[in-house]
Amino acid sequence: MGNDAQLFTLRSDAESLLPSVIDVRRRLHRVPEIGLQIPKTQAIVADEVRRLGLEPVLGRSTTSVTAVIQGAGPGPGADRTIVLRGDMDALPLTEHTGLDFTSEHPGVMHACGHDTHVAMLLGGARLLLDRRDSFAGRAVLMFQPGEEGHHGARFMIEDGLLDGIEGRPGSAAFAIHISTRYPTGTLNLRHGPLLAAADRLVFTVRGRGGHASAPFLALDPVTVAAELILALQLMVTRTVDALDPAVLTIARVTAGTTNNIIPDAAELEGTLRTLSETVRSDVHGRIRQLAAGIGAAHGAHIDVLIDPGFPVTVNDRDFTDLVRSVCADLAGPSATIEMDAPIMGAEDFSYVLQRVPGMMAFLGARPPGQDLATAPMNHSDLVVFDEAAMALGAATYAAVALRHLAAI
Repeated sequence: MGNDAQLFTLRSDAESLLPSVIDVRRRLHRVPEIGLQIPKTQAIVADEVRRLGLEPVLGRSTTSVTAVIQGAGPGPGADRTIVLRGDMDALPLTEHTGLDFTSEHPGVMHACGHDTHVAMLLGGARLLLDRRDSFAGRAVLMFQPGEEGHHGARFMIEDGLLDGIEGRPGSAAFAIHISTRYPTGTLNLRHGPLLAAADRLVFTVRGRGGHASAPFLALDPVTVAAELILALQLMVTRTVDALDPAVLTIARVTAGTTNNIIPDAAELEGTLRTLSETVRSDVHGRIRQLAAGIGAAHGAHIDVLIDPGFPVTVNDRDFTDLVRSVCADLAGPSATIEMDAPIMGAEDFSYVLQRVPGMMAFLGARPPGQDLATAPMNHSDLVVFDEAAMALGAATYAAVALRHLAAI
């Protein structure tokens, strides 16, 4: 059977699976959980893995689930492995979509679409199992908790996820992220940096409190903090190459208790996003230098905490070319979109891509008739994904795996 016929059958089978994929997605959507310990989600995923005839392996340090699809066919790809990731955790957000399968957990919502990722990966696994006689390598299913700031991928790696995979020729990794940023049914990708590194910044400005009517007898940390905020913005625009950018945002400012007391301290909290480790390291140094200088100029002291977050998510060029080819064959060239630029959001699949060549692609799922300017985005309490797009997502997981394993 030729490539075109195989891919047509794959898409057709994925469409037939869509009702079951939607069912799994909705069951997960009703019981969202946050962080690294998500037992209800793990139980649903483990049961679905067993329904596929696979043996789930439960995580040691987290509630992760992994499983292996071993090819049973002949061919030169017996030494090849591909890791397929679907993250499982939700966000601390109260859902206001009005869907009939809305979250049953107050203050928790699958607002980033991770429920769809899991459902699509399970659908892709079914498509692979139906074709296991056509390949000899293996696909590792990676169901990951704690993507939303909890470093779940790193914990899975520390638990042994990539043992025997990292550094081995023929290893690869692939993930899909759903998004209403893009029209439904499109696959959006690029090689090189895709998503930024994200670091948390905390500044504590220590001054000396006093009466607001006599600031000369105090050491006002609020004015020092205000100068620091402006200086940080100026530092980014005047010392960082716009073609290798950094984004620094101070999002929380806390100081004082009332209108006529100068406090003795002010706290600032924000985030730094960068697209290269070189700029990331350089800006870290400049932040510390700037804070020390401004503090010294005012006779104050500024404590700086830089809490490293996820690394830069970098798509491997060769593997991206493979995925682009698969997407063009599977969805059509017009639905395979080359992204103009990276996104300054962050993603902990970056830990996997630091160790195994691979990539992440974005699956468009903005409902038809909704405009980009007004459609609720990922992380919104109103976001609604077009579930019909999940058929393409499931087919893409399977098609990329089959192409890498040389079965297509």
